[in-house]
Amino acid sequence: MPNVKRYMTREPYRVCSKDSVRHARDLMLAHDIRHLPVLDGEQLVGVVSQHDLDIVAAVPDTDLQGIEVARVMTPPIQVWGETPIDEVSALMKDNRRDCVVVKGGSGVEGIFTATDALEALADLVRRATA
Repeated sequence: MPNVKRYMTREPYRVCSKDSVRHARDLMLAHDIRHLPVLDGEQLVGVVSQHDLDIVAAVPDTDLQGIEVARVMTPPIQVWGETPIDEVSALMKDNRRDCVVVKGGSGVEGIFTATDALEALADLVRRATA
């Protein structure tokens, strides 16, 4: 079974917990992404999703610049890059999460999302039927 490192998005964009929701949302829109690890220094403290930010943005008269990411982030699920992809997929399913943060010797090395999981599935099916 291949490991998660093979399919993860390497060196993901990131925000810190004190960044504004506006900044996180703008970063996601600019780079067409839906998840951001939240780091304070080198310490992973959370994950924020486009869905989290859309909920806040839907509240009328909300000042997105005045709300910190820390108020809307969720606790991260972390795995090592060598973790087999089936274990990571089960972890995501069991915890009802769309992503996990992949760590390595130098801290956060990547992020593995539901989109990455679909790419992995397609690759595994192609290999099995080739």
